[in-house]
Amino acid sequence: MTIPGRPDGQPYRICRVIGNNYVLAHDDGGREIILRGLGIGFKKHPGDLVPARNVERIYAMRSPEHSSRLSKLLSDVPPEFLDVSTEIIETAEKQLGRRLSENVYITLTDHICFAVERMRNGITYPNQLLWEITNFYPAEYALGDQALDIIERRLGFRLARDEAGFIALHLVNAEIDGRMSDMVRITQFIRTIIEIVESYYDCKLDEQSLDYGRFITHLKFLGQRMTQNRYTPEDDNEFQSMVARRYRSDYECALQIREHLQESFDICLPPEEITFLTVHLHRLGLSMGFTKKEE
Repeated sequence: MTIPGRPDGQPYRICRVIGNNYVLAHDDGGREIILRGLGIGFKKHPGDLVPARNVERIYAMRSPEHSSRLSKLLSDVPPEFLDVSTEIIETAEKQLGRRLSENVYITLTDHICFAVERMRNGITYPNQLLWEITNFYPAEYALGDQALDIIERRLGFRLARDEAGFIALHLVNAEIDGRMSDMVRITQFIRTIIEIVESYYDCKLDEQSLDYGRFITHLKFLGQRMTQNRYTPEDDNEFQSMVARRYRSDYECALQIREHLQESFDICLPPEEITFLTVHLHRLGLSMGFTKKEE
């Protein structure tokens, strides 16, 4: 994440020079930070001072591992790629209204650098999940589309629409603080559930509705809990029985979803997740007219 500079204006002491525009230093608490500023690393050595006024941006990673990985990445890629990623990430955080995982500075910078390199070499990489991304994560996809404009403005390359989808996945992944491979699996998992729901209720879900968006959000975080094997703690058997009894049709749909996930993904949803899935299905059904108010 990026943070403001020292309010007292004291200089920073360089620990290691990463490049002409990036150096490694320590903050007042001894934590490693990466400083960005035009020419602050040029002909500098460990122990030299960098005036605070010359520092344009500070990257302070909570994890030493992330700090080390970002530092190594900056040794391998042109610094403007991190600048582009930073603008995309800060735009996303502002529009989404939430802080993203700091790991996205590493993964998104690396991805954009690789995408530009592929474009230079005339290599295309189709996004097989583009439909799912645009429909399941519309806010993040819109940000991915904005990211293409930022990349073109700052780097001079117009990436394909598929890349807006890939960038969107990086942003979604940063929202739930997971691994990119997990995010691909979660997206496939959401697609499977939507297909089951539409088949079970014999309907076409309204992708523009507020309750559809809430349902997708629930599935996204359910997918995160599945990949991390950390489910919602709930032992209220009476509540679970009430939901199963009162919303019988929606409960049967939830059971079908559980059975399919077991067969296709080798995942067994616990009873409490079935209960909350039933409640979300019922709310979705009420808003779209395929579930009765009282059963």
